[in-house]
Amino acid sequence: MNVTLLIPARYGSSRFPGKPLAPINGKPMIQHVYERASLAKGVDNIYVATDDDRIKHAVESFGGKVVMTSPEAASGTDRINDAIEQLGLSDDDLVINLQGDQPLIDPISIEQIISLFERHPGEFEMATLGFEIVDKRELDDPMHVKMVFDNDYNALYFSRARIPFGRDTNDYPVYKHLGVYAYTKRFVNAFAKLPLGRLEDLEKLEQLRALEYGHKIKIAISAFDSPEVDTPEDIRKCELRLAVD
Repeated sequence: MNVTLLIPARYGSSRFPGKPLAPINGKPMIQHVYERASLAKGVDNIYVATDDDRIKHAVESFGGKVVMTSPEAASGTDRINDAIEQLGLSDDDLVINLQGDQPLIDPISIEQIISLFERHPGEFEMATLGFEIVDKRELDDPMHVKMVFDNDYNALYFSRARIPFGRDTNDYPVYKHLGVYAYTKRFVNAFAKLPLGRLEDLEKLEQLRALEYGHKIKIAISAFDSPEVDTPEDIRKCELRLAVD
């Protein structure tokens, strides 16, 4: 099984323009993401998927590989789909989609999601990561997407609201979604052709499209959080975390 890890990155962002190139301890954020991903065992190739020449130049300047995608890509998955077609991947190849705003991703988490496909060949074509929330401020923060899953770790739902909701207690684990996906190339091609889902549009969560159309998403619970950078203020938080690590 060939494993290709793609890091979609775009320059435009309403909340944080130029986010992939924002410096963290002297290096652009996209370099932190790329270098952490390169430490994961089992990954054969890593590319940044972007439509921006500034990001392309930055990645190539530190020795990274880039695949240029169409600026018409409507979503991160559309950008991934464009990239894998250009790279000529085979239908059964595994594609890891690592968001470009996760400079603290732990390589073990990437290995964990690859392991799911190695241990359960053919049982599913999409997987993602979860993490048990420890910071109570995240429970009702819509920027932190919550998730519930069945006894076999198949996703039941993702929401910006707190799920599940304890009617009589607050003493129970709540899991948030980490923005790392794995799927076969075949599944990405099929997913990109599906119409926008009703729940996907409501919550603005692309992964809900898979559930709405009856596809299984396998969950792996990571021991490591992977905070996303959404605002310039998050950069300082990352720098503090890296200083501790």
